[in-house]
Amino acid sequence: MNIILASGSPRRKELLAQAGFDFEVEVSNADENVAEESPTEMVEELAARKAEAVVNLHNKKEDNCLVIGADTIVVLDGKILGKPSDEADARAMLASLSGRTHQVYTGVGSDDVLAIAFLTFFNSGKPILFPDITYSFYDVWAELFQIPYERPALDDAFALRLEDYQCENGGIVIANPNAPTGIRQSEEFLRAVIEANPNVVVIIDEAYADFSGYTALPLVDEYENVVVVQTFSKSRSMAGMRIGHAIGNAKLIKAMNDVRYSFNSYPMTRLSVALGVAALSDQDYFEETTAKIVATRERTKQALTELGFTFGDSMTNFIFATHKTVPATHLFEELRKQHIFVRYFSNPRIDNYLRISIGTDAEMDRFLAAVQEIIAQWDK
Repeated sequence: MNIILASGSPRRKELLAQAGFDFEVEVSNADENVAEESPTEMVEELAARKAEAVVNLHNKKEDNCLVIGADTIVVLDGKILGKPSDEADARAMLASLSGRTHQVYTGVGSDDVLAIAFLTFFNSGKPILFPDITYSFYDVWAELFQIPYERPALDDAFALRLEDYQCENGGIVIANPNAPTGIRQSEEFLRAVIEANPNVVVIIDEAYADFSGYTALPLVDEYENVVVVQTFSKSRSMAGMRIGHAIGNAKLIKAMNDVRYSFNSYPMTRLSVALGVAALSDQDYFEETTAKIVATRERTKQALTELGFTFGDSMTNFIFATHKTVPATHLFEELRKQHIFVRYFSNPRIDNYLRISIGTDAEMDRFLAAVQEIIAQWDK
């Protein structure tokens, strides 16, 4: 079999030579005279040109040949085995499911998506707003990108106060449901925040929304300043694949792509794209497993209440709870001795709470039995 390099990459030449392969190089000029358009359009045009050039090169050769092009475009026996626009498959599937063509952005997990959103939308010099108790990366990104921010305090029930988000600001980020509290804000509340801030972007981070029975996606069709961010790491159990996406007004999504393509054109791996598309195609399994987690969560809520815990009405795959007599630090340490791991936060206001992730029924039964014994020993 003849091997043809359609890219002059020195590293590829070196690797093929070390492996003992004979090859020839025939570089295309696909990247010449690309129109000076937006970064998004330039990348898409260049990707299409490169794919076409490799296919054309293969067609000129005999059938028994392997053509390796730039950006890992591979053609074998007339079939394209890879192309730089693979990520478009994931966007197309998400657009199909949501009914929103040209309104989907994909990235390497929702952390990557949120980081690009911060870079794209929060540059007015005015402080952005997010709660004092919420996802811990929001202030990290703000400080990294030198974005001023303020963190209005949640009320005593760990809910957001509407009046805190009706002031001048440079943008708003709301995790809904919130983490680590598990509390979900109502659609009425979200609408009030959005309508009070028509000139800034409101990001709704829905990492845990699939466990809550509610999504703010319909608001994207009503308001031009809303971006909803979701992830495959929670309800789809694919954290290691790093798949996240945003859905919003087509202009906002294009702006995010322009920012990303200015320094990183191909962030998702081919494996994550393939597995993400496969996961989206099996909606029945997704709904079945999510329902199991919700059912186990509700059963665990009842059991924890009977054991003397109090907590908000969690709408996530965890429960944020405090016990009436046993300190959270003691519960945390005693559970860890039994190799049962919950999360403890030493932050003010939440330093007597535990974040209890929902596992299988068997795992939660073991957890509850251990907690019951720890409480009994403490009460002696």
